[in-house]
Amino acid sequence: MDGLISNLGLLINATLVATPPLLLAALGSCFSERSGVINLGIEGMMTIGAFSGAAIGLVVGNGWIAWLCGGLAGGLMALIHAVVCIQFHADQTIAGTAINFIGPGLALFLSKAIFGSSDTPPLETAYKLPRLFEGVFESGSFLGNVLNVYSVAYLVFIFSGIAVFVFYKTKFGTHLRAVGEHPEACESLGINVYLVRYICVVISGFMAGLGGAFVTLATINQFRPNVIVGQGFIAIAAVIFGKFSPGGAMKACLLFGFCSGVKSIITMSNIVSPNLISMIPYVVTLAALILFVGRAHTPAANGKIFERSK
Repeated sequence: MDGLISNLGLLINATLVATPPLLLAALGSCFSERSGVINLGIEGMMTIGAFSGAAIGLVVGNGWIAWLCGGLAGGLMALIHAVVCIQFHADQTIAGTAINFIGPGLALFLSKAIFGSSDTPPLETAYKLPRLFEGVFESGSFLGNVLNVYSVAYLVFIFSGIAVFVFYKTKFGTHLRAVGEHPEACESLGINVYLVRYICVVISGFMAGLGGAFVTLATINQFRPNVIVGQGFIAIAAVIFGKFSPGGAMKACLLFGFCSGVKSIITMSNIVSPNLISMIPYVVTLAALILFVGRAHTPAANGKIFERSK
C-alpha cells in the first residue's frame, strides 16, 4: 500500500512538472486564437523564452526575474508576428511557421555567440525557480512529492482562473471574443480591432515565453536546442481540444501533462523501450485531435485578414 501511495505521489509530481509549460503556452494561445489571429509560432516563442530564461538566470542569479525575462522575449517575438499579420496582412499560418524557424535559430545563434556552445552552462540551484515548501516535507514521501514542486506549478492554475475571469467577466474579454467573430461589426461599434488583436497576440507570446522559461529554470537546468521538443504544438492541440477556452485548455493540458507523467514513471522502470514510451504524449495528442477537432467551434474570423474601412 505504501508503495502504491508513493508511486501515486510520483505520478502527481511528474504531472505537475509537465503541465505548466503546456498550460502557460495554451492560455496565451487562447487569447490570440479567440481574437482572430492564428499563432502557430508558439513553439518558436517558447524556445526563445527558454533560452532567455536560462541566459538571464545565469547573469542575474534570480529565477523569478529570469522567468519574467523569458516571457518578455516571447512577447517581443509575438510582436513581430502581430505586426506582420495584423498590420501588413501576411498569411498567418506562414508567418507562424517562420517564427518557429526564427525562434530556435536565434536562440542557437545567441547561445553560441555568448557562451560558445549550443548549450548554456548549467544553472545553479539558487538561480532556478524556487520550490514550494522546500524542506518542509520528507523527501520521497507522498506529501513531499505532491507539494515540494516548483511554485509556478501551482501558480499556473491561478493564471487559468484569471484568464477565465478576463475572458467572460470583463469588458476586454467581451471585445476580444467579439473581434474574433465579427471584426467588421466591432469596428462599426467603435472597438479598435487592431489594438485588441495586438494585445492578445503579445499576451500569447509572453505566456509562451514563460512556458519556455519554466522548462529551463525548473524542469531542466540549462538551455539546449531541443529543449522544447514539440511542446508548443501540443499546447496548440490543447487549445483546439479545449474548444478555444481557457478552462477547456487547462483540462486538456492536465491530460497531456498526465500522459507525460506516465511516460516519466514508466521510463524509470526500464521495462519498455524509452523510444516507445516517449511517443505517449504525442499519440494521445493526435488521438485527441482526431476525436474532438470537429466538435470545437473555431472563431469565425480566425485566420482571416481584416482591413480597416477607409
